[in-house]
Amino acid sequence: MNDQAMKLRELINNKSKLGNDTRIVCVTSGKGGVGKTNFTINFAIALSNMNKRVVIIDADLGLANVDVVLGTFSKYTLLDVIKTDRSVKEIMTDGPNGIKIISGGSGILDLVDLPQAHIDRIVEKIEEICQYADIILIDTGAGLSKSVMSFVLASQETIIVATPEPTSMTDAYAMIKTISNTGNSTNIKVVINRAETPNEGSVTFEKLEKACEKFLGIKIKKLGFVVEDYHVSKAVKLQNPFILQFPKSNISKNIISIANKFSGESHKQRTELGGFFNKVIRLFR
Repeated sequence: MNDQAMKLRELINNKSKLGNDTRIVCVTSGKGGVGKTNFTINFAIALSNMNKRVVIIDADLGLANVDVVLGTFSKYTLLDVIKTDRSVKEIMTDGPNGIKIISGGSGILDLVDLPQAHIDRIVEKIEEICQYADIILIDTGAGLSKSVMSFVLASQETIIVATPEPTSMTDAYAMIKTISNTGNSTNIKVVINRAETPNEGSVTFEKLEKACEKFLGIKIKKLGFVVEDYHVSKAVKLQNPFILQFPKSNISKNIISIANKFSGESHKQRTELGGFFNKVIRLFR
C-alpha cells in the first residue's frame, strides 16, 4: 500500500512538471545591439539563484549568441531532436549556476515543411524540456522578421529589451505595435537597458508607456531598468556573466531586482511547450 502511495505521489509530481507549471517567456528586442542576450543569461542566473530551474533556448536562428557570450559550445541543437533520435537531455548544454542551454540552430525552420503527424511526434519530445525547467527563456533574434515575430506571437509572456536611444525606442514601439495589430494578448513587459541613471530608465519607460496607451490603447508593464556599467564589457571579455564575475556591482543588483519582480508575479495561465512550438510553426507557414 505504501509503495502504491509513493508511486502515485511520484506520478503527480512528474505530471506537475509537464507543461502547466512551466513558465515560457520570449525575450526579444526591436533592434540589435541592445544587450538582449547578455540580459537573458544574467537574468536566468539570477532566477536560478532563487531556486528556479531555468532553460534558455537560443532561438536566434543560425546565430549561437548565447554560446559566444558564455564561451561554450553546443554540440547538438534542436535539429538533432528532429533529424536523429537524440533526446532532449542529450541536446542540453550545462550553463553556469545550473542553468541549461539549448541551441535552436535551424531546427524550427526544418519543422515547417514536415507533415503535421511528424511535427506532433517531435513536439512531444520537445515538451520534455518542461521536465527540467520552471522557466524557459526563448532568446530570439532582433527585429520584426517573420521568424522573430512567430516566437513573439506564440508566447503569452514577452520581455522587450530596449535602450534609451531614440532608434531603440522607435523599434521597441514598432514591435509592440505589430503585436497589438494582430490582436495578440501577449503579456508585454519592458526592460530598459543601459540607462545612465535610474531616473533615465524610469523616464524612458514612461515615454514608451504613454505612447502605447495613447496610440495603441494597450498597457505595457515595467519590469525594471539596467544601468550602464563598465563591468559588462569586462565580463564579456572574460566570457563570464557579470552577475557571477561582479556580484556586488550596480548592474548585478538591477538584474536581481528584475528577477525578484518577475518571480513574484502571479500567473494563472501557463502554456504547454508543445502547444507553443506548434503555434510557432503555424505562424512560420
